[in-house]
Amino acid sequence: MIRRTLRNGLVAAIAAVALFPVTAVAAPAAHPANPARHHVTTHAWGRVTTHHYRHLNVRSGPGTGYRVVGTRPVGRALPIVCKTRGSDVFGNHRWYKLPHHEGYVSAHYVHNHSAVRWC
Repeated sequence: MIRRTLRNGLVAAIAAVALFPVTAVAAPAAHPANPARHHVTTHAWGRVTTHHYRHLNVRSGPGTGYRVVGTRPVGRALPIVCKTRGSDVFGNHRWYKLPHHEGYVSAHYVHNHSAVRWC
């Protein structure tokens, strides 16, 4: 009787795996000294470096013809999603897109600290 129950349980388990295959994915282990180490950010970082103005305009699109939707103070660190071409700002056509639909800033006024991918 016990053999029959074990055999039926094994058959049921094999059938369940055959019908519902599951792939296990292991998460990277956190380092004991830094529990958030496994978190990977997808943003590059830059810092506002304009010397002529106190604030950098954030625009709705990659160009000076787009409306201003906000500002960032000089020295502020900015998360950068990607870079794209836009209107010319002192010979620089590159613009950085900010996360969460915040807008675009001219790369002429931002010193990036890591590589920025193209949009």
